[in-house]
Amino acid sequence: MSLAIRAAAPADSALIFDLVRELADYEKLASEVDATSEAIAAALFSAQPRLFCDIAEWDGEPAGFAAWFLNFSTFRGRHGIYVEDLFVRPAFRGKGIGKALMARLAKRCVDDGLARFEWAVLDWNAPSIDFYRSIGAQVMDEWRVCRLSGKALQAFANEGARR
Repeated sequence: MSLAIRAAAPADSALIFDLVRELADYEKLASEVDATSEAIAAALFSAQPRLFCDIAEWDGEPAGFAAWFLNFSTFRGRHGIYVEDLFVRPAFRGKGIGKALMARLAKRCVDDGLARFEWAVLDWNAPSIDFYRSIGAQVMDEWRVCRLSGKALQAFANEGARR
């Protein structure tokens, strides 16, 4: 049994989109997915991509992925990595694949002198929280994610434009 992790290639666009939908199903958020395979491909493989993806394969079979981008810490004065999605298909869990994907990104942070390695986790996802703690991550309970999207985003943008 072997694990290989590689950077995603344009031919992986449909696979990545399938993995995104599988993750959304797992997180009970399938109704929120309005992305398309084409939109994901455009974000990943444009001339100046702002989204990156690593694919994990177990014995040549697609087993999981990590989608990430660079963020910036004004406090540290340097970029960091933010993991948008980390997902390992259920049949491949328990083989160290998620840990290997995270370790690859941690190494990138260290090698590139990046300041932070961050991500969010749903508060009900105890297995993931336990996993993140096991690799030394600090679960920052005092921080809350804030989001504007959909109608609320449009309404606020319209309100600001009227001023």
